[in-house]
Amino acid sequence: MNLFADIRALVVTCLEQMVAENALPEGLSFSNVAVEPPRDASHGDMATNAAMVLAKPAKSNPRAIATLLAQKLKEDARIDAVEIAGPGFINLRLNASLWAGVVEAALRSEGFGRSSLGAGRKINVEFVSANPTGPIHVGHTRGAVFGDALSSLLEFSGYDVTREYYINDGGAQVDVLARSSYLRYLEAHGRQVEFPEGTYPGDYLVQVGENLKAKYGDSLIDKPESEWLAEIRVFATDAMMEMICKDLKSLGVEMDVYYSEKSLYGTGKIESALKELEDKGLIYEGVLEPPKGKKPEDWEPREQTLFKSTDHGDDVDRPVKKSDGSWTYFAPDIAYHYDKVQRGFDEIIDIFGADHGGYVKRMKAAVSALSDGAVPCDVKLVQLVRLFKNGEPFKMSKRAGTFVTLNDVVDQAGKDVTRFMMLTRKNDAPLDFDFAKVLEQSKDNPVFYVQYAHARICSVLRKASEQGVELIDTPQFDDEAEISLAKKLADFPRQVAIAAKAHEPHRIAFYLYELASELHSLWSKGKDNEALRFLQDDKDLTSAKIALPRATAVVISAGLGILGVEPAQEMR
Repeated sequence: MNLFADIRALVVTCLEQMVAENALPEGLSFSNVAVEPPRDASHGDMATNAAMVLAKPAKSNPRAIATLLAQKLKEDARIDAVEIAGPGFINLRLNASLWAGVVEAALRSEGFGRSSLGAGRKINVEFVSANPTGPIHVGHTRGAVFGDALSSLLEFSGYDVTREYYINDGGAQVDVLARSSYLRYLEAHGRQVEFPEGTYPGDYLVQVGENLKAKYGDSLIDKPESEWLAEIRVFATDAMMEMICKDLKSLGVEMDVYYSEKSLYGTGKIESALKELEDKGLIYEGVLEPPKGKKPEDWEPREQTLFKSTDHGDDVDRPVKKSDGSWTYFAPDIAYHYDKVQRGFDEIIDIFGADHGGYVKRMKAAVSALSDGAVPCDVKLVQLVRLFKNGEPFKMSKRAGTFVTLNDVVDQAGKDVTRFMMLTRKNDAPLDFDFAKVLEQSKDNPVFYVQYAHARICSVLRKASEQGVELIDTPQFDDEAEISLAKKLADFPRQVAIAAKAHEPHRIAFYLYELASELHSLWSKGKDNEALRFLQDDKDLTSAKIALPRATAVVISAGLGILGVEPAQEMR
């Protein structure tokens, strides 16, 4: 049940009748007609902008459209009152029985809030994709939570989702990993070693060195790099990916696909992708204009092979091959996304760190060109996380050497707190994470506030069960505070749809906080007004009273499930 969608369908039906009656011209699009809660709750239960958005294309006065539309809406039994506000907004008051129906739907229907928005559509969500050179740091943690929650949100909305990790194992950084691991291997044999600048000195490679010793003994000592580099690259990369997968699992994140960048080299896949672009007339030889400001690594004042990405919305054309014949960083990325297109995804979402802002337009251009504009590509940037403890910057991890790891965060705060707090800001806004505050038991801590609401309901239900109270699905409302909570429940399907369309899972965290606030408010009123208490002396009345909190628990649990957070049964 989606009450907002139902009322919007009613508005559209009335508009279609007005077209049939020549009160509106034919050919109008109703796609921008919305039904939402009014900004001021005192104005009604819902509001529609129909008259405002149709006035210009209909070449009519919005007030005149609103007057005719209001007359038709009044004829529906679900509508108790209609009021035209301002130049043509329409406020609606719904029949009170509808709010009881929302509670019943939440309790009776499987998957209240789910939709068929993405039915039949395959979507690829690529996220984390950290270089396999060490533990996942806190920035990747936020990206991991965002990507996983977005994937769950899309699944909840009917999409067939593939969670994917792109292993950057084809670049020079993996050679550095191999050399750093070799130093740990020498150290395991009792050698004194120093880590030159640019290598990875973190303690996480100590065990890799020990494992290399166990496998190779002393056979690699003092051997030239050419004899061990390739083999240790594979060994160390595998070890890092095993560690990364374990770290992600501790956060509740599991990928469907791990895609190796290395698999693109020497297999013809890069050449095939660029041939596709060349056949479309989008590859040429040329010299780029020098960029303003800092010059990017792939710019050369010489003739290069270029992708005409400006034909697909980019600011400048992009090099895919250097003047020496080697591939740029962008070339394998094009091939990788060509592979996604060939795998039949209807949509592609890339989740990058904030430092990849320069990749947004070129990546969108590549997918647009490779799919002839058929496959939308949404690139989401995840901004930095600033870590604090009691207001002071959090110390860096000795294990990692240079940064705070995912394990540092989860060990301090726990999986559920970490996940929820990482979604309390939009992905492109910086986020402050204070280990003291996120564990605080107060209204200012959103994860506690939401979990406390669920735990309170569970406590009520346990006591009701002990008293032998029968569970029924029809609620009894005796106060506006109860109806207000039911109205907030009715908004869940709409919020899910908005969040899924915008690819913004943080909206669910915001909604849950507001829902919890409604529950806590009703609970507080019950302290002064016995009629509002969920547990009554009369068992039949209790049965009716606890239907509303039961439905609230259903929605909180569903929302937390999207975020990847376990709902609390009790608070310690």
